Amino acid sequence: MRLLLWHVHGSWTTAFVQGRHEYLLPVTPDRGPDGLGRARTWDWPASVVEAPPERLAEEHVDLVVLQRPHEADLCARWLRRTPGRDVPAVYLEHNTPLGDVPDSRHPMAEQDRVPVVHVTGFNELFWDSGRAPTHVIEHGIPDPGHRYTGELDRAAVVVNEPVRRGRSVGTDLVQGLARRHGVDVFGMGVDPLATADASIRTYDDLPQHRLHTELPRRRVYVHTSRWTSLGLSLLEAMYLGMPVVAVAATEAFRAVPPEAGLLVTRPDELARAVGDLLADPERARAAGRAAREHVRSRYGLDRFLADWDGLLASLVPASTATVGTAASA
Repeated sequence: MRLLLWHVHGSWTTAFVQGRHEYLLPVTPDRGPDGLGRARTWDWPASVVEAPPERLAEEHVDLVVLQRPHEADLCARWLRRTPGRDVPAVYLEHNTPLGDVPDSRHPMAEQDRVPVVHVTGFNELFWDSGRAPTHVIEHGIPDPGHRYTGELDRAAVVVNEPVRRGRSVGTDLVQGLARRHGVDVFGMGVDPLATADASIRTYDDLPQHRLHTELPRRRVYVHTSRWTSLGLSLLEAMYLGMPVVAVAATEAFRAVPPEAGLLVTRPDELARAVGDLLADPERARAAGRAAREHVRSRYGLDRFLADWDGLLASLVPASTATVGTAASA
């Protein structure tokens, strides 16, 4: 099939484009949010093809993967087709609802032609999706290999824009943890944390291959988000073989089994659990092995791609689907 989607979530897209389809991504001269094109810090296959907006109307597209409310209007303008009417479409919901939770109404709730695909069962439960058909396709992760060494007795956190996002991603918890233990923070826009607190070391916007090398040198991974769908960085850290201490919120209880680490609901418990793993390398290593095995069995790439293929096949008639993938990017 030929699928149109925007580059919105790099880690999720990295998994999605490992499938057997051709993936058409809008690209604009400024590579802004609506035309980011191919990734610069992830390794994507040649089947991911960039297309400028002015060329999209001439392109054959079997299905559109919407990820933001305004993308339907972009389709009408650039593709000259209305999703759900002129071309099959799904709306992929990455996020937990904001606002009047649990009464938050989904942007696609008033229609029934475009199904909403939630990345976690928690999301499906908490969004009011109205008349829209809903599906849950849990995350899939390409295997980065078992890279855990735990040689540095420090905690690792991955978060993007922690100052702007504040309590929702647990920025205050990171700062409190740093007062008791060494904390290294990875992600985009993390340098202001180090400026504000000398006990925090930051690693801003590392390419994925460097992140996957540096992260597992730390002894424990800490997932501080209070209100997030399910951070792919958490699953990646577990797949690398890292033990986990996580805030017991949203989907974390399904992602982190007891043998892989600890789930907590109090800041003092968070700091104590991190301290226990920092002080016990053998226990940390065993928990990391369990974490990796859990991600392999529950969030493997083959299951993820098979789930998506099943849904796509139900929406696109076989007689109209494009056969084959792109030969070059």
